[in-house]
Amino acid sequence: MERLQYLMWLPDGTGRSEVKPLMVDWVAPELIACGALGLTVDLDDEWADVPSPAPAPTGEKSPQALVSVWVDCYDRRSSIESVLRDSSVRLDGYHVLESLYTDYGTSRWSNARDWPDGTRSPGILTVATFEQAAGTDFEDWLAFWHGRQLPMSEAVQPRCRYVRNTVVRPLQPGQPAWRGIVEEAWPSPGHVTDPMLFFCGEGDKEVMSKNMATMIEHVSQLTDLSTLRSMTMSEWIMKTVGV
Repeated sequence: MERLQYLMWLPDGTGRSEVKPLMVDWVAPELIACGALGLTVDLDDEWADVPSPAPAPTGEKSPQALVSVWVDCYDRRSSIESVLRDSSVRLDGYHVLESLYTDYGTSRWSNARDWPDGTRSPGILTVATFEQAAGTDFEDWLAFWHGRQLPMSEAVQPRCRYVRNTVVRPLQPGQPAWRGIVEEAWPSPGHVTDPMLFFCGEGDKEVMSKNMATMIEHVSQLTDLSTLRSMTMSEWIMKTVGV
C-alpha cells in the first residue's frame, strides 16, 4: 500500500464555509468510489480560521486542502487525480513514505480516537511543508529529523498526533521540491496561537523562551526557514485504512 498526498488550490473566491461541502460532501465520496483504500482531507475550512505559526509571505496563496489517499499502487491513480483536478485550479501531488510517529491516545495531550470516519477531528491541525536544508547530505539530514528533531519537539510541544511524510518524489515535474509534509494535531486553537501553550511553558516565561530557542535552532538545521510553510487546518478522516 502507498500513500499519495495532494495539495489543492481551490477556485478563486472559494470561502471557508464552502470548503467542507465541496471536499467532504462531494470530493471524498468520489475518491472512495474510485477505490481509495484510505482517505484523509485536511481543510482550511470555517473551523480552521486560526493564525498560522509560520504563515506564507504576503501575496502568496496557500493551498486550501491537503488530500491523503492510500492506494494499492501509485501507478493507477488517474481516476483519483481526475476527481481532484475537477475541483481545483492547481494540484501538486507527491508520493510519500508515511510514519505515524505519534497517534491519538499515545501522548498525554489526547485520548485515543473515538470519533467515526467522516467526522471532524477535535482540536486543530497544522500542516507544514519544507525543503531539505541546503548543503546537507540526505542521510545526515534524515537522521537529524528523525533522531533529534522529533524527540526534542515531542518533549517541548503539546502534540496529540504527528504524521511524518517523507517525500519520495513529486508526481508531476515542476512542482516544489518538498522533502517533508508533516501533519500535527493540537488540543485546541489556543495551543497554536499562545506561545506559552505552544512551547509548554506552563506559565514560566523562562521555560517558554528556552523551548522556543531550542525549537528554532533545530528547525534551522532541518530546513531553510524561508522555505517553511505552515497552514492551520481541520482534519477529516474519511476512510480509515484497513476498516
